[in-house]
Amino acid sequence: MTWRAVFPAIAIAAAVAIAGCGLGAGKGTSHVTLTVTRSFGTTPIGSITEQHVPGSETVMRMLERSFRVDTRYGGGFVESIDGLSGNSSRLDWFYYVNGIEAPVGAAGTAVHAGDRIWWDLHDWSATDSIPAVVGSFPEPFVHGSGGRRLPTALQCASDVGAACTRVEDELSAIGVPVATQLLGTGSGTDSLGVLVGTWRDLRSALVASFIEQGPSASGVYARFAGSSGEALELLGPHAQVVRTLGAGAGLIAATAQSSAEPTWLVTGTDSAGVAAAAAALTPGALRDHFALAVQGSTDLPVPVQATR
Repeated sequence: MTWRAVFPAIAIAAAVAIAGCGLGAGKGTSHVTLTVTRSFGTTPIGSITEQHVPGSETVMRMLERSFRVDTRYGGGFVESIDGLSGNSSRLDWFYYVNGIEAPVGAAGTAVHAGDRIWWDLHDWSATDSIPAVVGSFPEPFVHGSGGRRLPTALQCASDVGAACTRVEDELSAIGVPVATQLLGTGSGTDSLGVLVGTWRDLRSALVASFIEQGPSASGVYARFAGSSGEALELLGPHAQVVRTLGAGAGLIAATAQSSAEPTWLVTGTDSAGVAAAAAALTPGALRDHFALAVQGSTDLPVPVQATR
């Protein structure tokens, strides 16, 4: 059994073993955003942008300078932020840098120029690992991971040409060079992949098989149903089906395989759904969402939160 399986929140929030590792002073960096939310991004707690950050800055130090933070385990594990804490019912703090789940603790994660750091307090009963989220777009495409920009490979099915062009244009508009390929060509583990197509087009891809297995495998709280993916099931925090969409439904989600870079999926139940998803690939539509389902002009963040 891995340490993550025993202490999932600790592995995400901060590892005591690396809390004392020195990152060294450097020149400093700029324009770093720190966002804090709860319930999968649905409730904002606070957000700050710093134009200059010290060269020795870590995610933990920046959090502690900007918010009221209580820690445990020698200062390595975030217990509460601004008085909001996890509990024994599988509710804890998790963090992402440029939309990618951090592989090490916050005390050992250096801050780089342009980073978008996102802390969220959420239920992890369905999964203790959400490899990637879409709510920091245009990251990770602009600044990449660990201070290193990554190449982007756009793969499109042959029957969604207009949606593919729209995605390519959006990426180009934010200054991201794109190598457009036919779906199935492969992007490699060191590239950010973007797959565009109906679920019927994408379902043979490896990352699609993760989504079909549910949040425990993919971290995505949505899945397609039916023989050709003609229905899109939106899940709640406990992986229960809350709502089912039909024709014209689209999905923008991200996941990752092992140590590979994230793959984004712009997909849908049909070509109209893919077009709707492609139209929603904007910073405003995706902001602070773990994944986003769309139907026509209606945006539906997932997981779907219970209504009172």
